[in-house]
Amino acid sequence: MKWLKRVFWGLLLLAVAAVGVGQAGLLKGTAPDDLGVRDGKLKAPSNSPNSVSSQAGLWPGHARVASAQIAPLALKNGDGAATMATLLQVVRTAPGAVVIKAEPGYIYAQFSTPLMKYTDDVEFWLDPAAGVVQVRSASRLGESDLGANRQRVEAIRAHLARR
Repeated sequence: MKWLKRVFWGLLLLAVAAVGVGQAGLLKGTAPDDLGVRDGKLKAPSNSPNSVSSQAGLWPGHARVASAQIAPLALKNGDGAATMATLLQVVRTAPGAVVIKAEPGYIYAQFSTPLMKYTDDVEFWLDPAAGVVQVRSASRLGESDLGANRQRVEAIRAHLARR
């Protein structure tokens, strides 16, 4: 029975330490320095299963093209500027979101989890040629995001459709 108490206290101490590391910001990772639109494309999806991109198919030979693919966001009434303005409002009010850059046709935001402060980078680009908003959402750290980036984009899509 004594060993069970030791295991319990050891696990509790480990959990408290992990939360402390997260709260100290040590699990945020570093923001990529190659975000933005280049040659009509957002950055490629991550090589690990922790990102989604509506432009995954534009990166031939990428190992995660199929699993990272997500549909772009539709324009509201065909109006790109109005869609981006509404999208900016949706992102600004999303839990854990901080808008880093908001320009006509481009939004870059960082989303952080409340407890561990894991940070994901999310980009939205008004693609005039395709008539949609291209999106990329990627975790900075870890091998898997357990579907968090896909869920986030789909939640934003649903909020955008309701407005």
